Amino acid sequence: MMIKFMVGYNDSPASQRALLLAAKAARGSADAVVYVVASLETGSENAMADTAYLDEKLQSAKDYLKKEKVACEIHLLNRGLGPGEDLVKFATENDVAHIFLGIEKKSRTKKIFLGSTAQFVILRGPCPVTTTK
Repeated sequence: MMIKFMVGYNDSPASQRALLLAAKAARGSADAVVYVVASLETGSENAMADTAYLDEKLQSAKDYLKKEKVACEIHLLNRGLGPGEDLVKFATENDVAHIFLGIEKKSRTKKIFLGSTAQFVILRGPCPVTTTK
């Protein structure tokens, strides 16, 4: 049976560390795959530039995992959902066994206005979630 891991990825240093943790977890199983997933919020003025940037960074993550001999897939989601909702929905739809997320410290004011993707995924995710700073 395939073990599916997922990394919420945005190329931040924290998400890069989450990628390393997922690679380490997947290396321990011959039947593992790592989904590297980025979510793009629609309606942003820089949507085309953001898409190109994330495509490039997802490809770099895939290249790293292939070098580490870890089976992987990359996914750039653009479904009109917030990043947390997108990640939870993807994990649920794909029977992900474990989610890895990098977290970045935000001020309380920023959290009130922007919310917290990590908090949403931790509270609503369908499986265990490991976070790293």
